[in-house]
Parts: sequence; structure tokens; C-alpha cells
Amino acid sequence: MNSRERIAHVDNAWLRMDRPENLMQIVGVMIFQGRIDTERFKRTVAQRIVRYRRFRQIARQDVNGNWWDDDPDFDIDTHVRHSFLPAPAGKNELQKFVATMAGTPLNPSRPRWEFNLVDTADGNSAVVVRIHHAIADGIALTGVIKSLTDNEIDAPEDGGTVATPHQDDPADNQRSDPDDAFWRTILEPISEVALTSIRIGGQLWGHYLGLRKNPATIRDYVLVARAMANEVGKLALLPNDTPTRYKGKAGTVKRVAWSEPISLPEIKVVGKVLGCSVNDILLASVAGALRGYLIAKGDPVAATEIRAMVPVNLRAPDDIEDLGNRFGLVALELPIGIDNPLARLYATRARMMVLKDSYQAMLTFTLLGAAGMAPKFIQDQILNLLASKTTAVMTNVPGPQQPRFFAGCRIEQEMVWVPQAGDIGMGVSILSYNGRVQLGLITDKNMVDDPTQIVNRFADEFDKLLWLLLLEPWDRLGDPAAVEEDLGGLTDS
Repeated sequence: MNSRERIAHVDNAWLRMDRPENLMQIVGVMIFQGRIDTERFKRTVAQRIVRYRRFRQIARQDVNGNWWDDDPDFDIDTHVRHSFLPAPAGKNELQKFVATMAGTPLNPSRPRWEFNLVDTADGNSAVVVRIHHAIADGIALTGVIKSLTDNEIDAPEDGGTVATPHQDDPADNQRSDPDDAFWRTILEPISEVALTSIRIGGQLWGHYLGLRKNPATIRDYVLVARAMANEVGKLALLPNDTPTRYKGKAGTVKRVAWSEPISLPEIKVVGKVLGCSVNDILLASVAGALRGYLIAKGDPVAATEIRAMVPVNLRAPDDIEDLGNRFGLVALELPIGIDNPLARLYATRARMMVLKDSYQAMLTFTLLGAAGMAPKFIQDQILNLLASKTTAVMTNVPGPQQPRFFAGCRIEQEMVWVPQAGDIGMGVSILSYNGRVQLGLITDKNMVDDPTQIVNRFADEFDKLLWLLLLEPWDRLGDPAAVEEDLGGLTDS
């Protein structure tokens, strides 16, 4: 008997965002040490992916709404593919293969996901993963991939006895949420159509604001409403980015590149001394790499800033295993016009501190839910507005810090990219795995045809901060101006 579930409005927004220039699929790569046994790999995926009902469902629309319908003809062979890269089949060839997959749409008549096992001529294997964003966000999919892999090489193929992750009950769409009254009170002036999306995220927002632990007075609720309205105004009035080669009209051909890994413990040590988080250092290093590329191309960089949309997890601790999308977006301006790497780092830290205290993530989560309910042309207008003010989408994903094994083969490297909406032509991915960090970049060929020239600068930018740490007295590092004259060859100007 066929069973169906209503598609959440936020997930429906991602489903309708697909366009030939930017497909709404999350793309991941795992690189292995040695060759994976093809049949064991297929059996492992088949036995473990069935725990997640969403991976056996097709997205459909009828007069009654949008639904996840069970696929009566589900066949693992249509979702697990096998490819071979002939010699030389090195890193460049694998990056080209990933770029081709990133620009290839998933079949809408089947569950929208695919694992492509790639054997290379050097005797190793890689897996290219494509999953539509409507199925789940990056946090949830990290859990999915973890459930497919093991922490030891000789684990059983079925993964042992694992509890089935919670799946949404279709009846939940008809149940009332005690938080509805609160969010109706403060958000009704903004948009009545957003209320159903608030039902999805109300509890998460309450947790996020600390209101569930410390119930506030109605006066505090009014303050929250004012803060939300203020964020709406900020988003609407955001100026456009500085025009750079990173913006333009998106096409259908993509380019993909990833850096060599750098040590996570070293990043933590540098961050501790400089009073910055690991995230601050990584984002500042990305800004420096983007700056260096523009300089190498002869482009002006003085006073240049580009805006990146950064996903913010809005899941409660007990909501990690649920599929679907539970995140908002904040707009981070990368200070690529700043030459001094230390000043660039502190500017990045200050801007992240401001965003952490804002309501942008919650607001954009609601806007996505409202967009998923509204007619598609209204959704397109909202997305085009956000895309016009954005150069890149940037994610920082903390992966497992111990080696993982897939079908008895050790994973050496992992990368993942989230999709870009509208005409956004750049996706930046920072992923940590097994004590190392890598930068991944996906670009539009029309804007950046050689992303390797950007990712190769990532480690160099971190090295500048590391050298400052080694060469400068630590009591001077809090003042970038104090070490300006000592930077010498560390700057790129």
C-alpha cells in the first residue's frame, strides 16, 4: 500500500529552486586508500540506506499539494553507479568528473539521490555523492553518511543493530503546536502566509532564543518582534556586492577544486593565541585566497568586499537525525580589501560576532518556508533579491575526527558542496576530517574557470598567520598596526 507524506514548505522551496544553471543538489566526494569491492559497496548502501524512508520516495505534486510518495519500483541499481577513470586519472581528472556530475540533474521520476563509485587507473577509488537539498540539509546528511560508514575496517555490512531514525508522521501537519500562538502574535504583521513555516521551526527558534528555558514577558516578545522587523529591513537594504569577476550570469558548466589538507591542531593553536575561533581563521584564510586570486588577475581589490551566505544550524539537540531542512542563512561580508592578514582576521571575527547576535538566520528560515508556500514566481523574486546581494555560499562542516571506513575501505579525504541559488556562481566548502581541514570550491565556468588557483592559496594564507605567531611577540599580536612594518613578504600588495 502506497504511503505518502506532505512535503514541508521549507523543503518544497528547495525543490522548486532547481534551474539548469544551478541545480539544488548537495555534492560530496570521498577519496579512498585502495580499491573498494564494487558488490560489497552496493550491498552496504542498499542495507543501510533503507533506514531512511525519504531515500525511497519520489517528490510529486497534485491538486492537494506536494507529497513524498513511496517509489513502488525502487531499485538500488538506479542509484548506485560505477564509473572508471582511465590513466592518468589523477586529481585533476577526478575534479573534472565531479564538476560534470554537479551540472547533471538528478532524475525527478525517481528518489533524487545517487552514489557513483569511481575507480581510477592508479588502483584507488572515490565516491561522488549527489543528494537533492529537498531531502535534507548538510547537518542531517552528515548523519546519513556517518550511518553508511564505520569506525573500523571489519564492521558488518549491515552496520549491526541500529535504531531507525525518526520519520515525520503525515498527521503531524494537522496537529497544533503550542508555540504557534506565540509566533502568530509577533509575526502576523509580517506575513500570514509564513505561519505554516513557523509551525515547522517554532520550537527550534524558542530553543535558539532561550525562551523555553526562561519564559519571557509579553514585553520581551515585543522586543523580539522589533528585532525581527529590523532584520527584514537590513536584508532589504543590503547594498550590492563590490563588482568582481566572481559575479555574473551563471551558466550550466561548473568547475570544482579542493586544496591539500592542513592540520586542524595547528589551526586551533593559532586561534587560541590570537583569540579567534577556528571558524574565524578559516574564513579569513578564504578571504585572503580570494583576494590573492583577484590580484593575480590584475583586478583592483582596494575597499573590495564580497558577501557570502553562511548556513546556520537551527536544529535542537534531539533533532539531529531527522531529515528535512532546519537552518537559516546569515550574510557575511568577507573583507578581501584588507591587505594585512591579521587585520583581515580580526575584521572577520568582529563581523561574525555581530551575526551571532542577530536574527538573520531565523528570518531567512521563515522566508524560505513562506517561499515554499507562495506561488513560484513570488519565490523566484525573493531568491533573486537575495542572490543579487550575494557572491558566494559558504559552509563549514565539522566531520568525524577519527578515520572512517566505507565497505571495508579507509576514507582518506572528504569534501562536500552545497548548491548556489539564482545566478550565484561560487560555493565555498570548509570541511574537517580526521584532524585535517580542506577547502573545496565549486565555481561557474563563466566567472572562474580555474578554481585551483584559489584553493592553492588557502594554506598560504593560514601560513601567514602561523608565521606571525612564530615571529612576533605575542603581546603585539592584538594590534595589527603594531606588526604592519614587520610583515614584509607576508602581504600580497
